[in-house]
Amino acid sequence: MLPQQLALVSETKKISTSELTRVGAALQKQVMRDFAPVWNVEASVSAFSKLEDVPIGYWPIIVRDDIEMPGAAGVHEDKDGQPFALVQHSNSWSLTASHECLEMLADPFGNRLIAGDSIKPGQGRVEYLVEVCDPSEDAQFAYTVNGVLVSDFYSCHFFDPLPAAGVQYSFTGAIKSPREVLKGGYLSWHDPVTDHWWQQVYFGPKKQFRDLGVFGQLTESLRATIDRMTPLPQLQSGLKSNNPLLMATRAAAKNVDKATTSKAKMWRVEIRQLLKTAAK
Repeated sequence: MLPQQLALVSETKKISTSELTRVGAALQKQVMRDFAPVWNVEASVSAFSKLEDVPIGYWPIIVRDDIEMPGAAGVHEDKDGQPFALVQHSNSWSLTASHECLEMLADPFGNRLIAGDSIKPGQGRVEYLVEVCDPSEDAQFAYTVNGVLVSDFYSCHFFDPLPAAGVQYSFTGAIKSPREVLKGGYLSWHDPVTDHWWQQVYFGPKKQFRDLGVFGQLTESLRATIDRMTPLPQLQSGLKSNNPLLMATRAAAKNVDKATTSKAKMWRVEIRQLLKTAAK
């Protein structure tokens, strides 16, 4: 299997080169350590300070101050049919970048469907759209890599017909059974009998079913169409400054900074000693 190469690109002055490269390294570690073994993909993530530096063949994840339209967030295809993602900058933009990165790798073109029994009573067999982060996308189910906030994602067992003991349904374990939607998340599917698209959303005090209707002939991917119809304020505007998870992530990042600073000092001492020895 040929590895796919992703580029994390900043088009905002609010992100320093240091922050960009640290988030890029965290996404690379998440992809290789956590995601690749579960979804059988091979990929690398590299950080670039501008689009002009991105080599041909890379799929870019582009962070901007304002993507102007909420429906523009997410993964799209360029005129050559290659995927790219847009992320609006916020205080938790790494979580959104992780979300789009993983969904791009699981389904680059946004049209992958998996058959299964509907979670809507009486509906029968349906086709679920593969969006690996949506059911547990809320920040409360996220985790950190190198002190960087990243998204939870469901495993390939998420669409199993029945729950089984010892099975991991999402990386963090937050999802406990097949096709479970957690608070702040959603799941989308197509009913082939009526040709309607449906969602189960958990954006309020309880879960609800939404009938999205018949899509007809699309000019964009299924994922882009559904994302445009689904309000996701947390991914677009970020978390409140006093959010407990955001505060905990900042504390974890400070601990990472202490460790990396100490390691850097050690390397500089080693380099000075090596140069002194070589000069004798």
